[in-house]
Amino acid sequence: MTTPLILDFDRSVGALPNARTIDLAGWQESIRFGCSLRRFRAVVEAIEQRMPAVYGTVFLGSGDYHHLTWPLVERQVARAPFDVVVFDNHPDNMRFPFGVHCGSWVRKVALLPYVAHVHVLGISSGDVSRAHAWENYLTPLRRGKLSYWTVGVDTRWATWLGLGAAFRPFDTPAALIEHFIESRRASTSPVYLSIDKDVLSPDIARTNWDQGRLADIDLFRVIDALSGRIIGSDITGDISVYRYRTGWKRKLSALDAQPEIDAARLAAWQAQQHALNLRLLARIADASRGA
Repeated sequence: MTTPLILDFDRSVGALPNARTIDLAGWQESIRFGCSLRRFRAVVEAIEQRMPAVYGTVFLGSGDYHHLTWPLVERQVARAPFDVVVFDNHPDNMRFPFGVHCGSWVRKVALLPYVAHVHVLGISSGDVSRAHAWENYLTPLRRGKLSYWTVGVDTRWATWLGLGAAFRPFDTPAALIEHFIESRRASTSPVYLSIDKDVLSPDIARTNWDQGRLADIDLFRVIDALSGRIIGSDITGDISVYRYRTGWKRKLSALDAQPEIDAARLAAWQAQQHALNLRLLARIADASRGA
């Protein structure tokens, strides 16, 4: 369980000790950001044919591939019921009528009958503000399958709609982390852990997306608190440069204001990411023992 697995769509992760790599560069255009469910099932089938029997933390590359967490969670069905803990600056529970994309996959996971609950930690984006409330899938929130843990976002609209129990608003990352750890202290449920590094401040690691306010120590504290209960994990949020050939993907990417990055900055930011990946990998490996 300590051997990392790289699903290598965009060459952003780099070499990791003893890692196994599945080359998926040929799928980059069709899968990156989002795709139809038919195309998604095709790439999942291609991955399944090459998956090792045993593996540790899975690295997905850019946050544009976070929807691949969905099938990784499904692979844990034998360990059910279990919770899913997601670090992300965004809820990833947004409406997407064309299939699945990196910002809509949480709904798919919350609908799985063997997933007890999904916690999304560290949201500071406007995706959960009143202006974007209509874009969120409300059913998993209403049914008690999904909770948003937010930092510095006005989410009073949720109370007005009767969804207040699904929201945990905080003013600081420290308060959020402390309350989450305390709330789970008595739990013995297995946990699948998914980390999108866009939840972190840009001072810690630069990503392709707008970023949150957490520090690496916040992630480490939660990982340590889940020690012995982590049954699977993935990491995304590495940084890469890609220009879509598909018109609608170019337009949506422009709306997300993903930055232009020159070669020198890209190399420096990827080196920063690589160092963080090694720290996260070691911490998760320690916490996964005995799960």
